[in-house]
Amino acid sequence: MPFICDAIHASATMARKDHTFGFSFIHFSDDFNEFNENYLKEKERILNSTDLFPPIKSDSCIYCSALPWFSFTSQKEPVSGVKNESIPKLSFGKTFKENNKIMMPVAISVNHALVDGYHVGLFFEEYQKQLDKNT
Repeated sequence: MPFICDAIHASATMARKDHTFGFSFIHFSDDFNEFNENYLKEKERILNSTDLFPPIKSDSCIYCSALPWFSFTSQKEPVSGVKNESIPKLSFGKTFKENNKIMMPVAISVNHALVDGYHVGLFFEEYQKQLDKNT
């Protein structure tokens, strides 16, 4: 079920040294330094606990996973079984070089009733612009 959010936070899967993981809830901030501080606090919480789920449960987030161990050409995120699930899910794979360019697979899963290929294309255009700024 779609709804309007004042801010979209991030929920990333974070690995622990013992090969378990926890789901995070990283509070959004327009200020990168503040957002980074929110990330570091959440990372510290996960690394020092055995909790699977964060203390905050909210649909005002996107789910992010990093798969730095391998590249992929296709990736499918699990669904929670919630009817009309609408939270976008992003997965980022291992980078590799191809034709003197650094490549990275990115998979996005969205509810097609809310988002179509045009909107996903706009996301990838903006994502590439942001990556190009930092190269």
